[in-house]
Amino acid sequence: MSAPPRLRPYAAADEEVAIELWRRSWQQAYPDIDFSARLSWWRERWRNELVPNASITLAERAGAVAGFVTIDPRTGYLDQIVVAPEAWGEKIAEALLAEAKRICPEKIELHVNTDNARAIRFYEKHGFAVTGESRNPLSGRPVLAMRWRPDRSRLAPKPSPLVVGEGGTPERSEGEPGEG
Repeated sequence: MSAPPRLRPYAAADEEVAIELWRRSWQQAYPDIDFSARLSWWRERWRNELVPNASITLAERAGAVAGFVTIDPRTGYLDQIVVAPEAWGEKIAEALLAEAKRICPEKIELHVNTDNARAIRFYEKHGFAVTGESRNPLSGRPVLAMRWRPDRSRLAPKPSPLVVGEGGTPERSEGEPGEG
């Protein structure tokens, strides 16, 4: 098993690497679409929408950028998790999603193409649920809306094994561990 990726914040000098990584990843996932033809659109969107509004974290393996996540910390909207195709299956997406959950611990929402079974399985495995269906306004492709919220049952405080006895003194309740 390989070591976890090194995560670091995006810097302006990472723009070309991140944009090319986006192109390669999406091209691998959708070989019938020419993502090179979309680069000017993506560069504009990257500069004008994502960089000013999102928290962008890069994942590095052996000193090279192998993935990134973009999430809006105000809304919890996860726009992209991108992983280099040659690194698919190496737990980079998991590390990036964990970082997104750290940034937005209350909820994360996203849209995923309905024909991206790999991504849908990944999100479901990590606690996301489908909340609706719609169409991507730019591509016209059908998408699923998905949401993650923390499992509150895991976060709820455990009931105290102590009860208040006569005279207001704490006593251990019956059947609790540690009884003498």
